[in-house]
Amino acid sequence: MSAAWQAFDDELARWGEAGRSVDFWWRDDDACREHPALSRLLALAERAAVPLGLAVIPEGAQAGLFDNLPATVAVLQHGCDHANRAAAGDKKCEFPETDVQVDALARLAKARSSLMAVTGGRALPVLVPPWNRLGDRLVISLPGAGYAGLSRFGACKVSSAGAGLVEINTHVDLIDWRGSRGFAGEAAVLGRAVRHMAARRDGRDASGRRVDGAEPIGWLSHHLVHDEAAWAFLARLFERTGGSPAVHWRHPAELFALP
Repeated sequence: MSAAWQAFDDELARWGEAGRSVDFWWRDDDACREHPALSRLLALAERAAVPLGLAVIPEGAQAGLFDNLPATVAVLQHGCDHANRAAAGDKKCEFPETDVQVDALARLAKARSSLMAVTGGRALPVLVPPWNRLGDRLVISLPGAGYAGLSRFGACKVSSAGAGLVEINTHVDLIDWRGSRGFAGEAAVLGRAVRHMAARRDGRDASGRRVDGAEPIGWLSHHLVHDEAAWAFLARLFERTGGSPAVHWRHPAELFALP
């Protein structure tokens, strides 16, 4: 067993010794059409019996993609068209602060209608903005636009967004986007997970800042760029946590308090 897996198992043991279980959830981004990698992802989810939040890009989404999705797979709205509208030199963002609010809301409404039609009404009213970025003004407008949930990356930020919007984020990305653009490696990925788990168990992070001990820890994957190491890691993660009383894999609908 590697040191990284040992540290992960040790942290789970601490949760178990405290009579607690840690909440995990899984989100995969950039689904749009049928693809061998997507078929592999869904097969893995079914085999491991782990609920999945599948973030689907509405523009170009193929109806056949949703024909046989099990109830354990929740469809989330991944923006509208996954197009970068940020100014030159800025970080990529489909909905930057410079976006005209009424135009952004109109795009969202059209995209949501399209996604509901192609999925037969099974898409949850949860927005996953591409690149995990969304202008603050638009966040505040989401409940009025019919959204009940928002999912980005990192600590939740919508406490001041108003009633009717729940933010459930991801925290552990499998991909090394700034380097190989493949699997980030067991040490890096499990290290992040252990730090998040320890912070929730203690109620504070390593710098002493308070954290929400009840916030679920989100694992983020991107099936279209997975290498074999990423697939192997996911399978091993699900195998090691599937029977653990210290881990509870949560369904997205449950997390966002949706029927």
